Amino acid sequence: MNTGVKITAFAAALAATFGTAYGVGKGVGPVDEPAQAGHGEHAPAEPGTGSGTDSGSANALAAGGLQVSEGGYTLALETPTPAQGRSVLKFSVKDAGGEKVTAYTTEHGKELHFIVASRDLTVYRHLHPVRAADGTWSTPVDLPAAGGYKAFADFKPAGKNAKGITLGADLAVPGTYAPQPMPTPARTATVDGYEVKLGGALTPGRAGELKLTVGKGGKPVTDLEPYLGAYGHLVALRGGDLAYLHVHPNEGGPGPDVSFTATAPSAGTYRLFLDFQHGGKVRTAAFTVQAGQGGAPAISTPDEAPHDAGGHEHG
Repeated sequence: MNTGVKITAFAAALAATFGTAYGVGKGVGPVDEPAQAGHGEHAPAEPGTGSGTDSGSANALAAGGLQVSEGGYTLALETPTPAQGRSVLKFSVKDAGGEKVTAYTTEHGKELHFIVASRDLTVYRHLHPVRAADGTWSTPVDLPAAGGYKAFADFKPAGKNAKGITLGADLAVPGTYAPQPMPTPARTATVDGYEVKLGGALTPGRAGELKLTVGKGGKPVTDLEPYLGAYGHLVALRGGDLAYLHVHPNEGGPGPDVSFTATAPSAGTYRLFLDFQHGGKVRTAAFTVQAGQGGAPAISTPDEAPHDAGGHEHG
């Protein structure tokens, strides 16, 4: 049986008009603790509840990654202008005294989760950097086009009562920049022969279910493999400011359905990126959805527009 997945969102004032979500379909066995607040102990949002349906209430919902510094911590990029193509990103998290942080709480198998997305949301990378003893993180990355990117560091410092933080910082790849249009909304995405169908809708200020169903060759995939202790990871980035909304799962099964409960902090266009593992390889299915404008699209054209959602690099 597949069970729903809860989003956790921390309360914060949100002045901008765009936002994101990160989610994980729960794994099995002792890989993860069952159903609990994660990524910084953010309080869970229950389906059918929220802070209201008006725009003011929706904007009060949490979205992270909008600041380079928060809670006494700063994301310091050592390679803010990486070369086009393959390169190595280096960064650190510094505390209020300017010292590099070296002690973290492990969540979902990692001390820190690092995501890079292009400003036009056509390139997405879920990276797994390695930390040196001095607190410097590094990871290989492939950024295929010149232009603006945003890096997100999602972590919880070690220590009693520590809270999770998501910091965001800009990257710029030198070269001639040709922004790409965001793919049109669709309920189906295809990747490497897999077909992923999206059910449900994003509603501003109100929690609702997003159910993603994985199939291949016309048959449901029922043996998804745990990846970072989960059957699926969901990142949702709101177009414009690429704000980042935290998601945390309940337990779930190995497919074909991976379910999440999500609340959009505002109306607008969002990109959803689902990471899932099958046959020993991680793949990413990407969707464009609208929140507050009819919800998920009523069309079924597969998302096959040019975009690059690959790149699960390990340092």
